[in-house]
Parts: sequence; structure tokens; C-alpha cells
Amino acid sequence: MTDAQAIIEALDLKPHPEGGFFRRTYSSETIAPLGVGNSDRRLLSCICYLLTSECPMGRLHVNRSDIVHFYQLGEPIECTIVSPAGKIERIILGPEVGGSHSLQLTVPGGWWKASRLLSGSYGLISEAVSPGFEYDDMRFVTLDEIESTHPALADQLGPLCGNSST
Repeated sequence: MTDAQAIIEALDLKPHPEGGFFRRTYSSETIAPLGVGNSDRRLLSCICYLLTSECPMGRLHVNRSDIVHFYQLGEPIECTIVSPAGKIERIILGPEVGGSHSLQLTVPGGWWKASRLLSGSYGLISEAVSPGFEYDDMRFVTLDEIESTHPALADQLGPLCGNSST
């Protein structure tokens, strides 16, 4: 299958608020308390996530939970991750095992991340989130936040914020 639209239809993907297309494929039945002041969360959730040439970027955001990304199909996807201390890493998820690509990437909760399709018509990854993903646990990073916390990174990270100030 090489057509992005065919993949969107076959996997029943919907537009994602950060960019690209997704569908939640799994959410555990098991619930675990996360401690004082936190609500309970499912232990694990998973999604399929597709970037296309028409929608090639996932905006810079931060999640509360740890996320493991798995390359699935198509062209490489570059993931930019930023530690709370401001260290930037760029990892390419793609098919060149033993080369410049990785098959999986773990992003700790609290780290900023963005993704972009490097070339071609699409790239498909899967994500496993633990504790399970909740929209309240994710927020977009704004240029104002970058400028106030890591001003030296504003030129590099600003373009990953997209057009929204949310």
C-alpha cells in the first residue's frame, strides 16, 4: 500500500490536533492510581500516527506520560526532542536498520517533541503511551514559552510551533 489516502482509509485515521492523522488502537482496561493529587490513568494506550506530504509536521508539544514511538511504514520521520534542560536531539525513525535510522524512540514525559516527514508522500509510526494518554496531559509549546525558558533555542524550535498560539 503506497498511497497516503488509502492508508488513512484502511486504518480509519482522523486528523490529529498536532498535525497528521491518527487513531487510538488500544487502551488498557487496567487502571492505576498515579499518586497524591493525580487522577487514575489507564496503564497503556496506543495509536497509529501518519504524516503526509500535505500534512508533514506534528507541532511541538509536551506530554505528561512516557511515549515509545515505533517506525511502521513509508518514508523516514524526524523527531525533535528537547529535554527540560534544553538539550535538543534529532532522531530519525525509518527503515534503515543499522544505518542512520532508528526503529523506535522513547520520549520521557515532560520532554518537548515534534515530528516531521523528511520526504515522500507519507510516514507511519505507532506510539505506546504509559500511563495511558489523556488529552489533559498534553499541551502545545508556544514560541513565548521557548523564548522564556530556552531563548537560545527560539530560532531552531520556533518553526516547530506551527501557526497556533494555543
